[in-house]
Amino acid sequence: MKFKIILLAFMFTGIYVNAQDYRFGKVSVEEVAQKQHPVDPDAHAAILYREYKTDFQYAEDDGFYLMTEVFERVKIYDKEGFDWANKVVELYQTAGSQDEELTGLKGYTYSLDSNGKLEETKLKRDGIFDEEVSKYMELKKFTMPNVSEGCVIEYQYTIKSPFYSNIDAFRFQESIPVEKSEMRFVSPEYFSFKTHSRGWIPFNILTEGKTRTMTYRYTVPANPSIRGGRAVPSTQTTNVTFKEDVYTVSMENVPGVKEEKYAGNIDNFMSSLKFELSYTKFPSSNINSYTTNWEAVSKSIYDSPSFGDQLSTKNFFKKDIDALLSGISNPETKMIKIFEFVKAKMAWNGYTGFYANEGVKDAYKKGTGNVGDINLMLTAMLRYAGLNANPILISTKNHGVPIFPTRNGFNYVIAGVEIPNGVLLLDASDKFSEVGILSEKLLNWQGRIIREEGSSAWVPLVPTKPATESVMLNATLNSDQSLEGDLQCRFSGHYAMRHRETYHNLDDESKRMLLEKDKGETELSEIAFENLKKLYIPVNLSYSFKTTDAVEEIGDKLYLSPMLFLALKESPFQMEERQYPVDFQYPMKDRYIINITIPEGYVVETIPEAIAYSLGENEGSFKYVANQRGAIIQVSTEFTISQALISSEKYGDLKKFYQLIIDKQNEKIVLSKT
Repeated sequence: MKFKIILLAFMFTGIYVNAQDYRFGKVSVEEVAQKQHPVDPDAHAAILYREYKTDFQYAEDDGFYLMTEVFERVKIYDKEGFDWANKVVELYQTAGSQDEELTGLKGYTYSLDSNGKLEETKLKRDGIFDEEVSKYMELKKFTMPNVSEGCVIEYQYTIKSPFYSNIDAFRFQESIPVEKSEMRFVSPEYFSFKTHSRGWIPFNILTEGKTRTMTYRYTVPANPSIRGGRAVPSTQTTNVTFKEDVYTVSMENVPGVKEEKYAGNIDNFMSSLKFELSYTKFPSSNINSYTTNWEAVSKSIYDSPSFGDQLSTKNFFKKDIDALLSGISNPETKMIKIFEFVKAKMAWNGYTGFYANEGVKDAYKKGTGNVGDINLMLTAMLRYAGLNANPILISTKNHGVPIFPTRNGFNYVIAGVEIPNGVLLLDASDKFSEVGILSEKLLNWQGRIIREEGSSAWVPLVPTKPATESVMLNATLNSDQSLEGDLQCRFSGHYAMRHRETYHNLDDESKRMLLEKDKGETELSEIAFENLKKLYIPVNLSYSFKTTDAVEEIGDKLYLSPMLFLALKESPFQMEERQYPVDFQYPMKDRYIINITIPEGYVVETIPEAIAYSLGENEGSFKYVANQRGAIIQVSTEFTISQALISSEKYGDLKKFYQLIIDKQNEKIVLSKT
């Protein structure tokens, strides 16, 4: 119930919040002097105030565009909160002249001098950076100066954007407390928007209407033929009066969303508001509808020259693919050959996106490209080989789950090969991926496959086949109460992919240090990996070990946890309640067999009983069996998670399930002297 208590405490701190002056530059000594957050003392930082103000402006050359003012004040309590002094703003770009621009950036860091007086440090140019992510996106980065424990930072800027059909969500919640946030969005009557709320803390959207008169200039072209003719163009002004819709949101004392194991992207669960353009209706014009469905979104993407046209380009690779597939008739072999050819040929340049950036032909010549270049090229090659291949649009986990039909709901593309039993997923931009084994960042619910004839459909991204770990451990209990032995592991599926990603470039000492982590007083030797650079087969790991902290002697008895360093010590689920689902990313099955030889002069007095636990109807299970065969104690366990996503309603059962497993894994065998 801790979380509910925190939430209630936030609700009763209104007096403190209302006493603050939230104008830029009006930071108080009390704000800087505060040592910890009054409600959430574990918070490393807090947003004292966040403000969004968005309205529409008009220019003759640009038409209507959005102006969004952002103002934020942040309190930093300790070093772990320093990251909140770094800000990244995404600015969308186009191939044309209309791009998003950030202007009016200014910021200050406030601290106290030795006399307790406010000291301010201004954000300067050397703290501001520009980064080009792709031709479709630039980043404006800035790092606040003179950041120290206890300081307060504030900054403000304005974004000019022509993209009123794709407006970024307004965020009211973060992983740290937000004491007050306000949003004001003003839209002319010519634009109709739908609103989409997200998050588990509800908020009210207040709406009202008002009248606005806008003065704008326009150019009258030259026309010498009229009476009193104009030899040159002239600029004139006019006033236009129209109605506006005003949307406002105000939230106070919003607790931070606490990150926990297997949370996926917690941004999906933070309170925010998204505006979706439904239609436009300008004077003397017809309605232009923007509200659409996923079929229309898919078609608009496919029809783009940077997407669909790339799939029909094949002359540049025909010779190479013909040579690659010479004498091969099996479709599966063709698919793997082409997949591995593209992975070896192409290097990912670090940029995502579902559109081709270089263009598949130029990317092929250079040997590098973004995700769109590589995987659209792969799709085209698979089609050329006669396979039923189509691109699949994806939103990566850090991009969120698309909640309504929009092209900007996606930021990645892979290839899919349709077979009678489903769709095989391929990502050639990832050197460690296999057919059907995607990086964890891509296992985000479902993707949208776009077929050549124009249809589209949702495709599940989460695998049904579990990742498996098989462990055989043999150990001997020595007379000095140390244990030594050897261990063999076999990893398949996503477990194998994770080990390849983690260990393939490490030297022997780094591997040893990483493997010894969290194993207590255990030393490893003779570490050997197999197949770290060979795909489509399991990764094998073996090592010898000696551990000195697994046995406890009390009187003439020895107490031993037979699972040694393989046992879970702490549950990954600590919160009393959870508002968001548990995302294991993929099903998993772990099997352990442990054999421990006990020394002469000891007998087994007690041994853990066999058990079997179930999670839900078919969501998970755990089995534990222990027995003695002469001087050898054998323990076998099997842990299974059958469903990758478990709803928050079942969190209590999951938490209890894990605690039962931990308790069982840490049960002791009792040995007594004969």
